[in-house]
Amino acid sequence: MQALVKTQKGVGFLELREVPVPKPGPGEVLIAVKAAGICATDVHVKHDRFPYWPPVVLGHEFSGEIVELGPEVQRFRVGDRVVGEPHTQACGHCYLCRTGNIQICPTKRSPGWGIDGAFTSFLKMPERLLHRIPDDMSFDVAAVVEPTANTVHDVIERAKVEAGDFVVVLGPGPIGLLAGLTARAGGARHVVIIGAPSDEAVRLKKARELGFDTVINLAETNPVEVVQDLTDGIGADLVIDCSGAPPAIASTVDLVRKKGRICAIGLTGRESVSFPWDKAASKVVDIAFCMSTSYTSWDRTINLIASGRIPAGEVVSHRYPLAQWEQAFEEMEAQRTLKVLLIP
Repeated sequence: MQALVKTQKGVGFLELREVPVPKPGPGEVLIAVKAAGICATDVHVKHDRFPYWPPVVLGHEFSGEIVELGPEVQRFRVGDRVVGEPHTQACGHCYLCRTGNIQICPTKRSPGWGIDGAFTSFLKMPERLLHRIPDDMSFDVAAVVEPTANTVHDVIERAKVEAGDFVVVLGPGPIGLLAGLTARAGGARHVVIIGAPSDEAVRLKKARELGFDTVINLAETNPVEVVQDLTDGIGADLVIDCSGAPPAIASTVDLVRKKGRICAIGLTGRESVSFPWDKAASKVVDIAFCMSTSYTSWDRTINLIASGRIPAGEVVSHRYPLAQWEQAFEEMEAQRTLKVLLIP
């Protein structure tokens, strides 16, 4: 079968290779991949900016159908339609695993960077990490369960959005839009989406189509003034940074109210950034840092998508055959897309 492989360390070194179909071991299943989303992590691996162990097949956001069972599989059967948590090789005995936080186990190696991933025809996964999807959920929509589970974990479980909250989202990429949709599903009364001029043609346009209450282009409008005006000078209850841009991260403190919350999702790719620490301290702000997904976020996400409360499929803008991966990455990196799916 063909697979998109990061062949060695360094910038680039991605190629479509012929690789063997994996054989599921004890407690594992073989999944026919139906759709796989390109994540920013895949782009970071391409550019040598994220840990990985080559040669490795990229891709961790996927949906598919089980076609073979390994020994000792008990909970699933051939034909089940599934998505899966990318938390393979968590040790199971460290304090993080024992407290239910396998997603940040030090030994975890997720598909797509630590072990072979989903940019191919067949993927093997442990059954303990799988979740069934409803029969009426398309594989394209199911392929964005994983990024949506991130925002559900981050916004609902970590930052604890509450009914009636005024929420600001910085960075209108797929994760930012999903974070806004998640905040809305969690009961936010007003959601503001903020983007840069480069976001106008695709991302901010989609934000308006999704019906967010206020959509701001930084080149045209001062977001702090708008938020102050809309909240009678109080500020936002919750500010979510999905941009990873240092100026945006610093601005969260100006946007949030006293005793408000900041949810940090975007990664900067830097060792440190400037942040107005004393101003945040004087506002007595709570900051929730977020990484990956919890077990509890997955079924919650599937239910929220299936019920229509989070229309996650709306962030899918392009589908490419796996053979056209170069064009898919190029369009994504040029910000001419939202969520891009590769179809084996």
